[in-house]
Amino acid sequence: MPQSRPTEDRQPYRDPALPVEERVADLVSRMTLEEKLNQLVGMWIYVSGAEERVAPHQEDFADDTPPWDEMIKNGLGQLTRVFGSAPIEPAQGAAALTRLQREITASSRFGIPAVAHEECLAGFTAWGATAYPVPLSWGASFDPDLVGEMAASIGADMRSVGVHQGLAPVLDVVRDLRWGRVEETIGEDPHLIGAVGSAYVAGLESSGIVATLKHFAGYSASRAGRNLAPVSMGPREFADVVLPPFEMALRLGGARSVMHSYTDVDGMPSAADEALLTELLRDELGFTGTVVADYFGVSFLHKLHGVADGPGTAGAAALRAGVDVELPNARCFVEPLAILVRSGEVDEALVDRALTRVLNQKVQLGLLDPDWSPEVAQPREFDSARNRDLSRRLAEESVVLVANDGTLPVRDPGRVALVGPLADDPFALLGCYSFPAHIGVSYPDWPHGIDLPTFRDEIARIATQVDHVKGCDLPEGGADFDTARAAAAEADLCVAVVGDRAGLFGRGTSGEGCDAADLRLPGDQEALVEQLLETGTPVVLVVSSGRPYALGRFADRVAAVVQVFFPGEAGAAALADVLTGEVNPSGRLPVSIPATPGGNPGTYLTAPLGAASEVSSLDPTALFPFGHGLSYTTFAYSDLTISAAEIATDGSVDISCSVTNTGDRDGDEVVQLYLRDPVAQVTRPVRQLTGFKRVSVPAGESRTVSFRLHADRTAYTGARGERIVDPGLIEVHVGGDSARARLSGEFRLVGEVREVGADRVLDTPVTVTP
Repeated sequence: MPQSRPTEDRQPYRDPALPVEERVADLVSRMTLEEKLNQLVGMWIYVSGAEERVAPHQEDFADDTPPWDEMIKNGLGQLTRVFGSAPIEPAQGAAALTRLQREITASSRFGIPAVAHEECLAGFTAWGATAYPVPLSWGASFDPDLVGEMAASIGADMRSVGVHQGLAPVLDVVRDLRWGRVEETIGEDPHLIGAVGSAYVAGLESSGIVATLKHFAGYSASRAGRNLAPVSMGPREFADVVLPPFEMALRLGGARSVMHSYTDVDGMPSAADEALLTELLRDELGFTGTVVADYFGVSFLHKLHGVADGPGTAGAAALRAGVDVELPNARCFVEPLAILVRSGEVDEALVDRALTRVLNQKVQLGLLDPDWSPEVAQPREFDSARNRDLSRRLAEESVVLVANDGTLPVRDPGRVALVGPLADDPFALLGCYSFPAHIGVSYPDWPHGIDLPTFRDEIARIATQVDHVKGCDLPEGGADFDTARAAAAEADLCVAVVGDRAGLFGRGTSGEGCDAADLRLPGDQEALVEQLLETGTPVVLVVSSGRPYALGRFADRVAAVVQVFFPGEAGAAALADVLTGEVNPSGRLPVSIPATPGGNPGTYLTAPLGAASEVSSLDPTALFPFGHGLSYTTFAYSDLTISAAEIATDGSVDISCSVTNTGDRDGDEVVQLYLRDPVAQVTRPVRQLTGFKRVSVPAGESRTVSFRLHADRTAYTGARGERIVDPGLIEVHVGGDSARARLSGEFRLVGEVREVGADRVLDTPVTVTP
């Protein structure tokens, strides 16, 4: 340890009694340019020699980082994925992180620890950690409270081993279902994403983990659903569809970090967009945390976007725009940027601006306190009984019963033909950011680290006899339709499990870089289902996937359709219990299921001319709409009450109804509130979700569900580009999905057009009473 350390420990920046700003300003004033720049970068020490990519163009930049010993002499901003880059036991990972932090603090003049970040999109991406359902399943649950509880547990696991920051949640709004990363999103509606995403952020932050919102912004609207492709989007769609989930997660969730998007919007790459990362994010939305680069995103300004002629100018463009930390490695923000600062081409004040934000966060995390220690207590059990229970509950709530002719539930399935390439594949349960699928595939000799019972395992638990036949391979390869057909013909019930196997950059049918040309079931799966249907045996079609697929070809011929979105380690058990009725299904579609494979792009959130009409021969109507889902009981809606016929453009109205369970078993209904502005300055959606509530209703009983709606919730970007509340009629639709209103009414906004800003009301509180 340097001899100066005792003196440094008595300096103002080490004094917890002083204000954060004063401590940071003192430290900034003492640092050299090289020390400053090293605080603005991460280091990924496990990336070199990796057999499989887990980040785009990873192999191009793997060896560009200075050697470890040389790098840490001037300190280090972040440590990249100590746990999430290779299989490592929790205790060994904690020990490795402790050792790295000791080396960082001992080698640099100020002894500032690094922020350790990890992925946590479907649970802590670490070996042996619980594999939770993916975010699309969070959306299907329509249960922000349970998602927040899960996030708090994920955060506690990460915090117990010395991790500080989590790279989640993804708040991109699905605009094209062909995009490979649909599985990472929460759905196709901004309010659903904002409500569920904010709950995840609040849960993660409650455990002391810095939540990182991604990808800011527009990433999911890339042309043709191709990863990193350009985005063609107007400012109104950007403001009214793309931004609201981020606004909600910042204001309601308390997120302390934002990650920029890879893509360009109308030709401007997000990493170089000062209007986006500074003027909008900070000046308008009031964000004060850190903006981190998506992996190699700064280098992409040079390598992919062509708006910089080298690493230095790429770093300068990103820094000027408002990127504070280059991840995962130091390539553009160290020596190349230092040369430009020394020459006067880049103002050092920009370095100090980013440095101040980074150090503010380190002070808030306690990393500059004199009693900070790299030692961690005993790591929590990464796949504890509590975690498994949370995963099971979320998986159960996210199973969507899409269609049912009465075949389900089956208390005694008898002889079951279990057919499909995913029926006995544990990876049918996992998204591409679950550790076994993300990293474990590169280490085939390592065990998964968690129990991953397959659909076959769990169906065997509930059936008298199970005859399993793959029928075909995925994504393509050998097909054995004859054997599958024979098994189905001899069975009492056929369960066909089809869908996706997640992977990265073409190694799967869903996941980052695994985009789809259309929405046909991948490979030979459609042909397989056709063969099964011809037997006459009732077929329950189970789709386990990362995106919805067009099912119009089968919908009126199968006995039932059940949709799960990579439901995690407990997903197979949850499905089996839904099939038998042990669990009453209550999931709802967070994305529409299309009728035809080419009816895309398109989501329910469309203006009138985006829907079916006589002016086009193509009908884009979804086969099953956003918000749809069946139950083994029935619900009736009645007594719609709107508290006022007119309210001011800055007022509020109460909207309530009664929901009655008219069946013979308890169940959960997801009550959904949609609004429509039929006459506005610009075209508006036919219907738009404005509030929702999962409500448990015992058989034969009723609940009153009341929404408190502020006029701000009707705001949109008007003809002149300002967000306004516009006087006029507002239609109210309440029901169980976006296509069919159980109850309808209206109220009128009166007064002057009112402009609203970033402080507008973003949520719709809901109360439930007997």
